[in-house]
Amino acid sequence: MPPDTSHLARFLIGKTVGRLTDEGLRAGRIVETEAYVEDDPASHAFRGRTRRNAAMFLKRGHAYVYIAYGCWPVLNVTSEAEGTGTAVLLRAAEPIAEPGQAAPDRKVASGPGRLARYLGVTLADDGADLCAERGLYLAAAVGPVGTIAVGPRIGISKAADRPLRFFEIGSPSLSGPARLNRHAVP
Repeated sequence: MPPDTSHLARFLIGKTVGRLTDEGLRAGRIVETEAYVEDDPASHAFRGRTRRNAAMFLKRGHAYVYIAYGCWPVLNVTSEAEGTGTAVLLRAAEPIAEPGQAAPDRKVASGPGRLARYLGVTLADDGADLCAERGLYLAAAVGPVGTIAVGPRIGISKAADRPLRFFEIGSPSLSGPARLNRHAVP
């Protein structure tokens, strides 16, 4: 994995995020991410380490889960060395159907809350090692990646215009307003 947060955010496009459950595999092809770098006023780590954001300071490859807007959990991937509060928010994924099953709705994981709900992410996943290939995990791409673009971040008021949101152009599973996904720079 790339050691820099913004490079990791781009690198994760096309990769797989999944969870093994009692009912089988739930997986998605990551199509949209958002980087939260050091000295980023929109980052939960901007004011330092707290009990709520402690997992964000773990070494790269761990889950940082928090409740957004008091409603639903969202999944982030820690992105740099231990002690550095940086992470990549997984904003959207295209669901991957298991062989012999009908394809899930393309929008079922389009947005951080929907993605977490699709994978069954809870606060109990906070701090989980996503590279351990058990439970909640990250894996290689299952197919080719299209053109990756950079656009404004979504749902924040501070530093939203920083080029730290990455997405695959044309994916039907992207989150946010369509206008933010049309005029981006590859």
